[in-house]
Amino acid sequence: MPELSLSDAAELKPVQALSLWHDVVLQSVRRDGPDLSSRQLAIMFTVYLDPPPHTVRGLAATLGVSKPAITRALDTLGGLDLLKRTRDEADRRNVLVQRTVKGAAFMHDLADIIVRSSRGLVA
Repeated sequence: MPELSLSDAAELKPVQALSLWHDVVLQSVRRDGPDLSSRQLAIMFTVYLDPPPHTVRGLAATLGVSKPAITRALDTLGGLDLLKRTRDEADRRNVLVQRTVKGAAFMHDLADIIVRSSRGLVA
């Protein structure tokens, strides 16, 4: 995934950044589908943007939250079929967190919302 260059990011003023995030959040809660918490979104971004494998322990360390907090979020995300957990066959002590088709579609839709919302902010 291409990253914004420093020159692109420097063109976005703080009020524009807040306006962009406001618009993205409004559009995401108005659409049909799940309304995810910030923690759940952080997990989704991590699993869909960072290369696998992803584990509960690894997600907790990356996000700086407890394993039970990750487990609670994954309970919800799994119930929505946005992520799934499987036992690591190589090390049965580990629980792997994996992408789903529905989760990929959710993230694609979210990316579309962000792109639409950003149009016109940075010309």
